[in-house]
Amino acid sequence: MKIGKTDLIGLIIIIITTSFFSCAQKEPEIPWVNLIKGETLEGWNIKGGNATYQNVDGVIIGTTAADTPNTFLTTDSIYGDFIFEIDFKVDSTMNSGIQIRSNSLPYYRDGMVHGYQVEIDPSKRAWSGGIYDEKRRRWLNPLENNTEAQKAFKQNEWNHYRVEAIADTIKTWVNGVPAAYLIDDKTASGFIGLQVHSIGKDKEKLGKQIMWKNAKILTENLEKYTASSSLEPIITKNNLTFDEKRAGWEMLWDGKTTNGWRGAKLDKFPENGWVIEDGELIVLSSGGGESEAGGDIVTTEDYSNFELLVDFKLTPGANSGIKYYVDTEINKGPGSSIGLEYQILDDAIHPDAKLGSHEGSRTVCSLYDLIKADPIKPVKPIGEWNTAYIKSVNNHVEHWINDVKVLEYERGSDEFLKLVSESKYAKWPNFGLLDKGQILLQDHGDRVAFRNIKIKVHKPKNDNNG
Repeated sequence: MKIGKTDLIGLIIIIITTSFFSCAQKEPEIPWVNLIKGETLEGWNIKGGNATYQNVDGVIIGTTAADTPNTFLTTDSIYGDFIFEIDFKVDSTMNSGIQIRSNSLPYYRDGMVHGYQVEIDPSKRAWSGGIYDEKRRRWLNPLENNTEAQKAFKQNEWNHYRVEAIADTIKTWVNGVPAAYLIDDKTASGFIGLQVHSIGKDKEKLGKQIMWKNAKILTENLEKYTASSSLEPIITKNNLTFDEKRAGWEMLWDGKTTNGWRGAKLDKFPENGWVIEDGELIVLSSGGGESEAGGDIVTTEDYSNFELLVDFKLTPGANSGIKYYVDTEINKGPGSSIGLEYQILDDAIHPDAKLGSHEGSRTVCSLYDLIKADPIKPVKPIGEWNTAYIKSVNNHVEHWINDVKVLEYERGSDEFLKLVSESKYAKWPNFGLLDKGQILLQDHGDRVAFRNIKIKVHKPKNDNNG
């Protein structure tokens, strides 16, 4: 059959057009960076325990070991915002996980690995793809209400994870099914780690293996490659986490109103000097004077044995404090209400850092004017959030900063009474010895923000009621 000139031209046009649209519709190649290089462990290092890792034909194999803590094969590189994908296969009897934005720091439990973990959970609970906070807050985004994700995990087969960590948002997918959607800004960057879980002395789990392959990451132009998730986010800001609810914690501030708080020298919340903005409770700058503007604020309830969590953020040169066992009937005159104080201060600029009845006792985290906090304290830079934790149970008191304990003491002990007698508080009878009192946030004339204010109340040691 002969092809005429017109037919030939038409055929050429069809071929060109088809080729054009084929090229136009072809997806752009995604510039993934492979994290597993050949048959080596180059770019990775082991932290924690003594489980072993090897690379066999591009598959990293982790093998359990007896009597050793959790072991992690972690990237040498630190990642902030990223999209990460990986395939894994886990023994059905083993728990594991993939660390993201995690760290190992000398001051934190002697270098213990901590941070976000994308759970690998082949148990009946089936929370694979949920987000756990390793060695910190525990469960942040469990899968108790996500049956589709629970069913997505395949036992004894290769599974695929996708993780998007961008700004304060972390999303996960299990075999293409949305699993977790978390908004939390605790940690902005860290390494990626492959976990071999501790098995203790369990001989039946000795030698069990977890395998990973096809680990790849994106760190640039992420907006081009993000996937959609049908889930509603779990937001930790001014909310209790899953494990905090189970442990009996309560919100001490709701993040929106002034409910539960009043002025220390008022019967209502101050009309000026304090504002609520974007879920932050902020004392405004007024020149650095102590309780001269809006004044201190206190809880409307009294507390005896408790644990208290408060996030705070300083501005340059700022001074403030968190007081406890406060009685606002004491010191009706000028200045702040009287109570034990967890000092909040910009040590580098504010002159108070060099003052005090006891050397260093007015630095950040210290028991103000009485006990100096450990100088090796993980305080984040001015303008970033820090988490204060105060525990007072049966007169034993601890101050922590960002999950690290920096001092402890016994209320009413001979040592405590001696320190008080040598301090500015010596003139106040029975200072620091109240059975119960209010929690106070201080107005010292500098702008300081607070959020995530939570409390857990303990029964006294001799309370057998209920």
